[in-house]
Amino acid sequence: MSLEAKPYYKHFPKKHNDKRSAGIITAPFSGGQAKSGVENGPKYLLKHGLQQQLDDLGWETSIEEPLKNTDFEERKLASTKASSNGKVKRADLVGEATKLVYESCKKVSNDENKFQITLGGDHSIAIGSIHAVLEKYPDAGILWIDAHADINTPSTTDSGNLHGCPVSFLLGLDRENCPEELKWVKPGILKPNKIAYIGLRDVDDGERKILRDLNISCFSMHHVDRFGINKVVEMALDKVTGGEKDCPVMVSYDVDGIDPLFVPATGTPVRGGLTLREGLFICERVAESGNLVALDVVECNPELASHDLHVVDTISAGCAIVRCTLGETLL
Repeated sequence: MSLEAKPYYKHFPKKHNDKRSAGIITAPFSGGQAKSGVENGPKYLLKHGLQQQLDDLGWETSIEEPLKNTDFEERKLASTKASSNGKVKRADLVGEATKLVYESCKKVSNDENKFQITLGGDHSIAIGSIHAVLEKYPDAGILWIDAHADINTPSTTDSGNLHGCPVSFLLGLDRENCPEELKWVKPGILKPNKIAYIGLRDVDDGERKILRDLNISCFSMHHVDRFGINKVVEMALDKVTGGEKDCPVMVSYDVDGIDPLFVPATGTPVRGGLTLREGLFICERVAESGNLVALDVVECNPELASHDLHVVDTISAGCAIVRCTLGETLL
């Protein structure tokens, strides 16, 4: 018997993509928040060998670059323009960038029938990636792995940064104050019963009210501590699928869901988060369902690292999230 080490996978995919074909959509965008550097996340993930790692797992991969040759970063630095509603920041950039991401994701997911992997960038890019998935799979459930709820509306946001608002735009909340630049988003394309959060530990007062009023499923670090990560994942999946065995599932993964001890190079770190093993177990456990159709990995920011090891830790974790979601197992 050969003892040669090689990647091992056995669960994924099953039901929605049996060709092991994936499209990697790069979304190097930082306009949803104020800090620079997060636009370099996709480049670092690919330089770390992500595409080759997926090839080694038996996937056929292609790369889409919808923001290539755009000037979003230059415009962000020069921007003094208020958005059309006068409060949120850089809505023109977010609206344009997420529409381009949406169109590229739609090409990968809808036209080419590939598994959709979107690499951010800040979490505002999920407006485009999730919109594309829900157009193809209207009943898809969304697992949002994050320290933050990102469900502020134009009325509740204190910072005005739109990386804290993508879920509200997809739900169609506060539509009367939606910036014109984001009116392309179909209001209510995401339903409150089709999203569940894992890893929350920093939720604004306005967000807390929205989550309660809409009865959205939230599994904070309290629930992880109380029930254990396996039970939390099972409960979250049950909520977003309604118990349907073949319901498509998408994971939108902000790396700050993992504790900054393990993932330090990110824009809004919050202590007391998931361990690295818990963070990867989520991916492994969801992959076992065979129902995954798409993945976001966002908020890797190499410029915020204190030293090179922090960059390596964060980017390595981002790559591991993708591999585990696409079927890599330990044994």
